[in-house]
Amino acid sequence: MIRTILINAQGQISSGGAELIDAWLAQPESRIWVDSQQADAEQERDILQTFGCHPLAIKDALRDRHPPKLEEFSDHIFILYRGIAGFDAGLNYTGQSLSFFVGERFLLTRHPQAAQSIDRLLADNGGIYLQRSPAQLALKIMHTSAGIYLDNILAFEERLGELEDELSEAGSDEHMRELMNYKSRLVKLRRTFNYHKNITDELRTGEYAFFPDDENMRHVINDLHDRFERLHSLTQMFYDLCGDLVDGYISITSHQLNSTMRVLTVITAIFVPLSFLAGLYGMNFEYIPELKFQDGYFILLGFMGFLAVGLLWLFRRMRWL
Repeated sequence: MIRTILINAQGQISSGGAELIDAWLAQPESRIWVDSQQADAEQERDILQTFGCHPLAIKDALRDRHPPKLEEFSDHIFILYRGIAGFDAGLNYTGQSLSFFVGERFLLTRHPQAAQSIDRLLADNGGIYLQRSPAQLALKIMHTSAGIYLDNILAFEERLGELEDELSEAGSDEHMRELMNYKSRLVKLRRTFNYHKNITDELRTGEYAFFPDDENMRHVINDLHDRFERLHSLTQMFYDLCGDLVDGYISITSHQLNSTMRVLTVITAIFVPLSFLAGLYGMNFEYIPELKFQDGYFILLGFMGFLAVGLLWLFRRMRWL
């Protein structure tokens, strides 16, 4: 699916499909945004070649997986961004490669699945940002995407608080599995945001032709950089919190196990001497000195009872019980 927004020299905004590319070619003062979603690979390649995109950048854009990056060519800048196909407060997200080709008069975006940030701007305000410059529109798409990331990560904080209460009341292995899943997702998100921070760090240098080093552009880039920096720090903080919850649960479990083992140790310590005495006088030898003693059974039983009570008193005094 090819979707386009065209702004002619008079500032009129038109929306349509691939047919607007010919109108853009015929109007030297016009600007265009071409978005390609789930389009045929050959059609995508032809469109990118029409705009003079570099073959290596086209190759990277059409790959299924590639780390985010920023490259500058003679007449355009290529940005590979990690976009969102789906994301929720449980950190269940579907990422995708979102390619930007930013020129003086055009912005080309390419993604294999629906992208929430692009859909929002195509439906509203996309033409306004394109009228300012294709670079500002590309930054706005990334800013909108970062906002979606941020909203869901902040919503995840509420779930993390609930999980902490559940662990303190009645933790289980199910909670541990959930926490480990969160840690894995947070590591992936943190790596993605670090890539994005590197991209905005590069843009902040002001060395890229289509991102001019003026006050307005610096403000937009700095705002985007701050948002990615916040996302990176939040994912790191929540990763550490998940680790603390795991460590806390293991500590509680170990303490409970120690208490259980202490009780079992006390029981064992009481019954070992009793078992010894029972075994000693249960041997089948004919000549046992106390065997013929009239009150021997009751004396031994009383001594065993006294021994058990004495050990219980000793363990309570030692605060083992």
